[in-house]
Amino acid sequence: MSLSGTCALIEAAGLDVEETRRIVADALEGADDGELFVEYAQSESLMFDNGRLKHANFDTEQGFGLRAVAGEAAGYAHSGEISTAALKRAADAVSAVKSGHAGSYAAAPARTNRSLYSDDNPLAAPTFEEKVKLLGEIDAYARAADRRVVQVTASVAASYQAVDILRADGHRVGDIRPLVRVNVQIVVEENGRRESGSYGTGGREAFSRFLAGDAWKAVADEALRQAVVNLSAVPAPAGEFDVVLGPGWPGILLHEAIGHGLEGDFNRKKTSAFSGLIGERVAAPGVTVIDDGTLPDRRGSLTVDDEGTPTSRTVLIEDGILVGYMQDRQNARLMGMQPTGNGRRQSYAHIPVPRMTNTYMLAGKDDPDEIIASIDNGIYAVSFGGGQVDITSGKFVFSCTEAYRVEKGRIGAPVKGAMLIGNGPDVLTRVRMIGNDMKLDPGIGTCGKAGQGVPVGVGQPTLRIDKITVGGTAAA
Repeated sequence: MSLSGTCALIEAAGLDVEETRRIVADALEGADDGELFVEYAQSESLMFDNGRLKHANFDTEQGFGLRAVAGEAAGYAHSGEISTAALKRAADAVSAVKSGHAGSYAAAPARTNRSLYSDDNPLAAPTFEEKVKLLGEIDAYARAADRRVVQVTASVAASYQAVDILRADGHRVGDIRPLVRVNVQIVVEENGRRESGSYGTGGREAFSRFLAGDAWKAVADEALRQAVVNLSAVPAPAGEFDVVLGPGWPGILLHEAIGHGLEGDFNRKKTSAFSGLIGERVAAPGVTVIDDGTLPDRRGSLTVDDEGTPTSRTVLIEDGILVGYMQDRQNARLMGMQPTGNGRRQSYAHIPVPRMTNTYMLAGKDDPDEIIASIDNGIYAVSFGGGQVDITSGKFVFSCTEAYRVEKGRIGAPVKGAMLIGNGPDVLTRVRMIGNDMKLDPGIGTCGKAGQGVPVGVGQPTLRIDKITVGGTAAA
């Protein structure tokens, strides 16, 4: 099987479409919902480390997943072999979930004529040789830029996924999804101290915009800037501080600490801190949070989700009031709500669950400089690394990879080792100022849930949040 600008994977696999539909229809008779999900994907990754190509990988993956939904249960079977025999075995397996259940098959999702990204294959260009040459140029450029550079790790990655979704009622939809990413990590050393910086960019498009001309130099420059800043960082203070979050990537805190709690399955099962709060104030006035899978070329965007539902711009919190959740088809039906196009899966081997796409907070009216000036003694967090969140309680811990002290309205020394500790729903109520500079991340996010990883986007404006606990190694 090969990708040729079409999503007709069933035919490409040599299956008869009508026979396939009959097998799916028989398997799902009496079920509430379900679909056949067929996938063919190619991926490539190259990593250049310390002056040489250290890793190169090219993968091809194909298979199908068949799902039958009955009430709160779902039967799922998948196979890397796309054949009529394999499909019949899967049909027998998923039929077991319908035992004693007589459902009414849900109406098909709406159709869409839009396309949010091109079907250009990013694996086709540049060539392998050109990519290797480019990674070498990035390495040389970074080392020439600063004598303190002791290690450069540069990588490019791309994937090209085609999906074909067929329902028992004959409804069928396909999608071809490109995805690329460019990343640079730099280690610098001065007076025996080593620090690192990392930056990346990407999206659902070909490599041309990210590699054209000197575009890649901006990625290397930013990684180097972060590394050099960290060379002069002092131990972060510990205590309770007013915190300013920078625009863009710091929206990862919003994604993890709040976004997951607004996904339909957690709220249906009442394991989210936001369960049962539709129509109630959950955030400070002015806070509006959106999940939008319809942004062209963005990493988290999808023309249709992995159930075949067109993605949407879903308002979750409006002016501080909780107004909606992100829904797949199963949880939406069980909650009496509409699907929002958030049913996502990592691959054909995974069952779809409600997931975020591009989640961000809308801009406010405050000038970012005035937000900084309003802080007497606090922390300015520009970038984040890893973190942990408890969905039920909303408690989170996040590490800052770039942060600064703010004293008497002025940005001071960079700090190292700062950890933000708090509760997502509580933090929303502590937002005091919202900047007019909403920014989306550069296209680097991957979200994990239920053992699955999917590409996502985040964003926010500059925010002032009062009284967050900061974990550090220095006295306040």
